[in-house]
Amino acid sequence: MHELSQIIAVLEGIILGKPRQIRLALACLLARGHLLIEDLPGMGKTTLAEALARVLGLDYQRIQFTSDLLPADIIGVSIFHPAEQVFEFHPGPLFTQLVLADEINRTTPKTQSALLEAMAEGQVSSDGVTRRLATPFFVVATQNPVSQAGTYPLPESQLDRFLMRIELGYLDARAERELLRAGGRRQAASDLVAVATAAEVLRWQEQVDAVHVSEALLDYLQRLLHYTRTQADFPQGLSPRAGLALLQAARAWAYVDGRSYVQPEDLQAVLPAVAEHRLRAGLEHPGEAHSLSRRLLASVDVLG
Repeated sequence: MHELSQIIAVLEGIILGKPRQIRLALACLLARGHLLIEDLPGMGKTTLAEALARVLGLDYQRIQFTSDLLPADIIGVSIFHPAEQVFEFHPGPLFTQLVLADEINRTTPKTQSALLEAMAEGQVSSDGVTRRLATPFFVVATQNPVSQAGTYPLPESQLDRFLMRIELGYLDARAERELLRAGGRRQAASDLVAVATAAEVLRWQEQVDAVHVSEALLDYLQRLLHYTRTQADFPQGLSPRAGLALLQAARAWAYVDGRSYVQPEDLQAVLPAVAEHRLRAGLEHPGEAHSLSRRLLASVDVLG
């Protein structure tokens, strides 16, 4: 676990004052999930994604999502060669290990949906041919609040493909002073030297799968799920897939913490990031989902 501690330390030197968000992002990757970072412009969303790729030694591509972006622009396109009478597929930027889908909600739903198969299955289909993507494959998407002009809200099916959704938020006074003294961190992120390799990331992901979950912990998780499905304040309950996502994220959080077993505090730590973007469907104000997740944790007893 020394390597993970070193990775976290390096990332904390780039993304100042955000230790919890860094741990969540790393846990999301180790859980084989995808991460949505939703916040105002200028909060460090892109810097976090690039720093994560550099420090883990992953191949990295950034896709700037715009209103005129087409699915072929991210998946790739087949080009016909008359001399050989064959089509040759030219892979798009999706064929890498860490993809930054920058400002994903500035493109149309048609292009957003091109990511669905890739995120869910680790493959893409084009011209009747299915092509596997790299391993590990990790999408970090950023988006600005939907209240901003020129944005398209992500459909529920797309939101559900993201294991976690986090916000970075404003810096506290101490971290902001350090940032003002040192200057922007984008160049520092680009200059990072890899601390790990893709092979090590795959090994860590396999070890996360082996983190022990007790029957008592499963009981607690089921009580949490049941509460969301039976209380009138929740427009819709958490699905079985959401339950699996919570469990895998808790495993990864425990692993990052250096443990081989999950405890209730791990589940509580990841629940807001895993559940809130799934709970907010049907709510008038998306921010209400945070109140629901706090109520959920306060109302459901660990011991039953």
